[in-house]
Amino acid sequence: MRHPNGPRTGRPPTRSAEGMVATSHFLASAAGLDALRRGGSAVDAAIAANAVLCVVYPHMAGLGGDGFWLVHDPAEGGVRALNASGPAARLATRDYYRDRGHEDSIPQRGPLAALTVPGAVDGWGVMHERHGRLDWDALFSDAIRYARDGVPVGRSLVDWIAEDMPVFEENESSAQVYVPEGKQRREGERLVQGHLADTLQAIARDGARRGFYEGDIAQRICESLERADSPLRTEDLAEFHAEWVEPLSTTYRGYTAYEFPPNTQGFAALQVLNIIEGFDVAAWGDGTVDYYHHMAEAVKLAFADRDEWLTDPAFVDIPLDRLLSKEYAEERRRLIDRERAMDMSSVEPGIRFESSARRADAGGDTCYFCAVDDSGLAVSVIQSIYHDFGSAFVAGDTGVLLQNRGSFFSLDESHPNRLEPGKRTFHTLIPAMLFEDEEPYLVYGTMGGEGQPQTHAAMVTRLLDFGYDVQQAIEAPRWLMGRTWGTQSQDLSLEGRIADEVIRELELRGQPVKVLAGWDDNMGHAQAIRFDRENGFLEGGADPRGDGVALGY
Repeated sequence: MRHPNGPRTGRPPTRSAEGMVATSHFLASAAGLDALRRGGSAVDAAIAANAVLCVVYPHMAGLGGDGFWLVHDPAEGGVRALNASGPAARLATRDYYRDRGHEDSIPQRGPLAALTVPGAVDGWGVMHERHGRLDWDALFSDAIRYARDGVPVGRSLVDWIAEDMPVFEENESSAQVYVPEGKQRREGERLVQGHLADTLQAIARDGARRGFYEGDIAQRICESLERADSPLRTEDLAEFHAEWVEPLSTTYRGYTAYEFPPNTQGFAALQVLNIIEGFDVAAWGDGTVDYYHHMAEAVKLAFADRDEWLTDPAFVDIPLDRLLSKEYAEERRRLIDRERAMDMSSVEPGIRFESSARRADAGGDTCYFCAVDDSGLAVSVIQSIYHDFGSAFVAGDTGVLLQNRGSFFSLDESHPNRLEPGKRTFHTLIPAMLFEDEEPYLVYGTMGGEGQPQTHAAMVTRLLDFGYDVQQAIEAPRWLMGRTWGTQSQDLSLEGRIADEVIRELELRGQPVKVLAGWDDNMGHAQAIRFDRENGFLEGGADPRGDGVALGY
């Protein structure tokens, strides 16, 4: 039911009985819905939608990026997780970068930033083999057509092109595609990506492995990268395989929340819920000083632990049982002062790694999407090329824009996330699910780097503590504690729809408040689908901060 005190924008939640897909772009949602209506599974819908996102949202998604999947199959029960994030190349050593004059950090743009295997496409192949109903090649027809014939440039893409004009000036391969002749794109203008269409066609024809990792496309990608001095080679692509892993979970108000394990930050999202569960959130009310203050303080505590420990668990033994215990949450909760904010940069982790090194900006641009089909199969998926336009390096005539996720590795030998060949880096990507009585209640997630665990907490509390519907939970004014994109200051960023008196009181409590636009892209693009078992419907929502929509039938 639509909560009388919740936000209203005129956009209701989407409700349907058979199946639903929610993405950050309307053309991707339409492609996913078409797959469902043709008898496809939720996995088919997600792959079709993701392929379209690679075309229409190239600043946030792409064949050259990584992906993470949570899947619930009612025939099996529970939740499974597929990690389709690629490791660092075999040649990617700290000395490789030092020999090229990079002593302190890996470049964020250009071919040297493209040092990890793009894992998303293999994730598609693994998921389709297990849960697909439609023929593989049928999933790519919309994406191929849009890439070859062109798509209208949306507002988000226009804004990010304008933001990144200096990046394009230094990276000709991507400038030729997105800003030909150095001209700013306009909303509604046609974007044609013929080379990308050819690569999508090869994947559709030959499959994920031969079409991307082991054949001609892989050879051309890596030849282009090697000429430009990237350490990534064809052997790295051929040896990569997406990996099934066990999701993490905790309970909140009797529900079970599932998040992705390391090498990504799912445990931080669960820590926030564990800490907040000990307060009477409903008594605070949404949009109040107490709500935003306590949420920000919980985030500071969770991120201190995240920044201390998060990396590839194959290289570091992360104490997840302790970090996710309710007893540990109680210890951390006692550090919160209702009247006085902590300084985020001074918050200490509750459990120490042997190194005291800390991380820098964990931002990034991403696409989150989810789908449910007529059998009850549900998927929660997130895919990314890290920074907006990733490395800004398009590999030759393949049209593949490579991610720069590997630039987040540290060159400090004592750092838990130090660069090592074959290692996966710290990721922020976290698809999520919420269960009630061992049955799925909500599939949800968002893009937004540092903001992802925070928006997860916002959606869960607004649904469970305040009784909002899915669309209201997505639209309600959000906060982001920490760095927003392109900044180094650790502010409490608030959307401008939050009341002036609330902002004033937060400042009096010592919160480093920064007021953003009323609907701000920095807060991410969230999507969600809720199982309304009482009425037998699915209830979906998509974020008006993006270009998306939830569609069902």
